[in-house]
Amino acid sequence: MLKPCAHGAAKYGIDPDQWQAHMCGLCLGLRDGHGQLARAATNTDAIVLSVLTEAQAGAAGRTNAAPCPLRGMRRASVVAADAPGVRLAATASLLLGAAKIRDHADDGDAVALARGPMRKVADSWATRAQRQADSIGLDVGPLLSAIAMQSALEKRAVASCLAERPPAQLVDVITLDDLTGPTQLCAATLFGHTATLAGRPENVAALAEIGRHVGRIAHLADAIEDLERDRARGRFNPLDATGTDMPRAYELVRESEASIRRAAAEAELDQVPTVRWALLDPLAALLRNLGRGLGLLTGHVCRVSANHEPYQFPSAPEQKPTAPGPFRAIGQICGVYCTGAACCVDHNSPCDGRRKKAWRKKCKDCCEACECCGNCGECGKCCGDGCCCDCNC
Repeated sequence: MLKPCAHGAAKYGIDPDQWQAHMCGLCLGLRDGHGQLARAATNTDAIVLSVLTEAQAGAAGRTNAAPCPLRGMRRASVVAADAPGVRLAATASLLLGAAKIRDHADDGDAVALARGPMRKVADSWATRAQRQADSIGLDVGPLLSAIAMQSALEKRAVASCLAERPPAQLVDVITLDDLTGPTQLCAATLFGHTATLAGRPENVAALAEIGRHVGRIAHLADAIEDLERDRARGRFNPLDATGTDMPRAYELVRESEASIRRAAAEAELDQVPTVRWALLDPLAALLRNLGRGLGLLTGHVCRVSANHEPYQFPSAPEQKPTAPGPFRAIGQICGVYCTGAACCVDHNSPCDGRRKKAWRKKCKDCCEACECCGNCGECGKCCGDGCCCDCNC
């Protein structure tokens, strides 16, 4: 979700390779602290925690990293694996990775024989995340409780939908805000702790508010993008479960993006180039892309071509990917993630068989906002190569 644009980095006078320096630091931090397999937990959105910590505290230490396929087998100066921001990002990656693996196992996305080992990996990563958090003074107890609560909330939401009584008579009605609550809590805690690690207590409240809305956006954006696939597969989706239509879901995302900008402005974080490049601009791009994809034209969405069609559900359901067997999954993990091949080649997920982009593409490619205008250049805010990366027209 948070993919800074290389063109935007030049606009702010930032070296675009800084994002990769933080990503490499996170990958090495996971390897050094938790073993080779933990590198598979590298979460590109969690990198923003390391970036935000450094933006408030000043540049963290750098270390020379060994050759890696992601860098064309070149050495590079990367953020030190023991930097506070990297350790916070590693904590978040392990927590999110554990939750995702357990979710796949519980949903039956993997064959029965693989679910036991998957749950063991999830438990191991959750335990390691707790130890990592203790080293930086972060209490992850509430986060683990919130993650565990998510499944129960979803079951209650399904029960409410299937109830014969009208919603007004239901005692246990689950709202969309209830369903996004655990994600909001986790993101708020992690974002707020960047200020604590940076020695900037005055920023804790603002960053916690920013994190809360980032968590809400992440949950809603995922629900919007997965709605058709979830319907085709008969899986839970918070929008269907709460009767929320697409325009309302988009409006909630737009409200959260505006709240993030207000909180950043009040704390003067919007004056920090790195914060604008790594957080505010990617969120604005996400908002524009969602609006364009749904055919919703508002004052916050760039112009689109005249023949743009409004959002419609596809007539044919998407085919469910085939989950790999346990031995094939282990082979993919060892051959793709532990060797670093996932950095530079597209690959299939060992959990559900879905096709995944190479990590290199996630951190190096220009954001999709470059396509935000049908007639790029009219807004007057284009980059030197004609890429319209920051036009809020």
